[in-house]
Amino acid sequence: MLSIQEINQLIEKLDQSSIDEFSYEANGAKVKLKKNKGLAASPVPSQSLSGTTENKVQQSEVSVPKENEAEEEKITNEPQQTQDYDHEIVAPMVGTFYSSPSPDKPVYVQIGDKVDAESIVCIVEAMKLFNEIEADVNGTITEILVEDGELVEYGQPLFRIKQG
Repeated sequence: MLSIQEINQLIEKLDQSSIDEFSYEANGAKVKLKKNKGLAASPVPSQSLSGTTENKVQQSEVSVPKENEAEEEKITNEPQQTQDYDHEIVAPMVGTFYSSPSPDKPVYVQIGDKVDAESIVCIVEAMKLFNEIEADVNGTITEILVEDGELVEYGQPLFRIKQG
């Protein structure tokens, strides 16, 4: 069976490719990934016809009707504010965000902290596995976008960093 890291790598590769669906089967276990424009994925166990458990990552489509296109156009034509960041760290999976290694330990990072690419900035717990999330870039934390213990979705921004 694939490890969580291998599944995360597959999700990232699928996200970056033009492929919309991917299936993998080995030793009676099956993983099926479907891409849906930025919507969250969540693991859902199901029974196959042979009685073995399959783990499928399913996504639901949500369509939001445009109520007032003129108003939307007005909003997008306004001058944009200057960004104080140039990189976002996003959740690599659905899970629970933790800002420290345990409740009695200090947080990994705070606003204004300098990080390098290998700095651990948080943990995302998924299916009882605690995944350490690295910064991936050198820079300074400018925003923390989620609260400790908050449920996060795949691709949801967690931190903003000003590189340099």
